[in-house]
Amino acid sequence: MILQKWALIPLLLIGLMLTACEEIEEEKPWLQVERPEMLFTDTTLMDSYDKGVLAWKLKTAYLERWGDKEIVFVRPVLVDIYDSLGERTAFLRADSGRMDLKFTYVYAYGHVYALTPKGASVRSDSLIWNKKDNLVKTDSYVRVVSEEGDVLQGQGFVSDAHMDNWRILSNVTGIFQDAARRLKEEDKNQAKEIESRDSAQATPSSSSVAAKVVAPVAKSSSATAPKPAKTTPDAPATKQDSLAEKARRNALNMVRGNILRAKAKTRDE
Repeated sequence: MILQKWALIPLLLIGLMLTACEEIEEEKPWLQVERPEMLFTDTTLMDSYDKGVLAWKLKTAYLERWGDKEIVFVRPVLVDIYDSLGERTAFLRADSGRMDLKFTYVYAYGHVYALTPKGASVRSDSLIWNKKDNLVKTDSYVRVVSEEGDVLQGQGFVSDAHMDNWRILSNVTGIFQDAARRLKEEDKNQAKEIESRDSAQATPSSSSVAAKVVAPVAKSSSATAPKPAKTTPDAPATKQDSLAEKARRNALNMVRGNILRAKAKTRDE
C-alpha cells in the first residue's frame, strides 16, 4: 500500500509541470503599434506646377504620412527646379524634409545643398519654400560660392523659387578671388563710361552745326527764308542709366569694404 502511494508522487509532479506549461503558453492579446497611414520605401516622385507649368520635381526613397496629420515626411530630399520652358535650371539636395499634402510649403533640413542657374552653390542647415510668396528662405547660417569663385557667408538667406536671384541677409563676410585685379578693371570701365558720356554731351550735334551755316545765307538772301529749327543739346543720361551706375558703384563699394574688413581681421589675428 505504501509503495503504491510513492508510485503516485511522480505522476502528480508530471501533472503539475504540464499545468504550469499550459499557463506559460497562454496566448497574450495583440499589442497595438502605431503605424503610418501611408508608407513608401521605394523611389517616389512628386511634382509641383505653377499655372500649369512644371516648376519643380521632388524625388525621394522614403515617404511616410500619419493618419492624424496632413504632413508628409521624406528622406532624402532631391528637388529639381525647372524654368518656364521645361528645362532643369537648378537643384536642391538635403538629408530629410517635410511638406503638407497641398504643397503650400516644402521644408528641407540636414546638409542642404543647392545649385543656382548661374552656377552659385548654397549650403545651409535648412531651407524652406513657401507657395504664398514663392520664395526660398532660411534664418540659418549659409555659405555661398558664387560663379566667380567668391565665398560669401552670413546669417539668413532669401531667393526666388528658381534660385536665380538671391541675397544673404546679415553678418556677411567673404573671400573674393583676384579682388585687386577685378577692382582695377571696374575702375577702368567706369572711367571709360564717364569719359564717353562727357564727350558725347560736349560734342555739338550735326543739326546745330547746319543751323549755324545756313543762318547767315538766309539773312543775305532777298527772299524770306524759314527760320532754322530750334535745336537742343544731347539729352543727359536717363534715369535708368543713373540707377545702373549707382548699382555698380554700390557693388564696387561693397567689395572694397569687404576687402578692408578682411585685411583688418587678418591684422587683428
